[in-house]
Amino acid sequence: MSLIRRADVFDPFSLDLWDPFNGFPFGSGSGSLFPRTSSDTAAFAGARIDWKETPEAHVFQADVPGLKKEEVKVEVDDGNVLQISGERNKEQEEKSDTWHRVERSSGKFLRRFRLPDNARTEQIKASMENGVLTVTVPKEEAKKPDAKPVQITG
Repeated sequence: MSLIRRADVFDPFSLDLWDPFNGFPFGSGSGSLFPRTSSDTAAFAGARIDWKETPEAHVFQADVPGLKKEEVKVEVDDGNVLQISGERNKEQEEKSDTWHRVERSSGKFLRRFRLPDNARTEQIKASMENGVLTVTVPKEEAKKPDAKPVQITG
């Protein structure tokens, strides 16, 4: 597995893979001689997700405009990896239609996040409103160190 890069920021919790050959003519990126076969999938693959931590929970918010909740899947793999995936289908093309511009992306997306040890994965909740998926992962309460009095003799 390569180093993880996103806008020159190291993100230890993300499982996105960095392609060291992206942009080179022999690599697998969009500027290569051998580009990916499904560029429409690649356009939608980077679903934008925010992750914030509050005192009570880890909260993930994903922009998934135009998708229904049935088209999005939230799972926990290997006990502590949150996986958010989904698919936006292409619009049906009619032979009589003339397309002037196609900017909306379609295809599958998949994002994975390694959750910290204090995440309560059995209590995860997800909701979707106005094209924003919100996943709330409650945190375990911080254990306070037990102070045990020691008797002083002498």
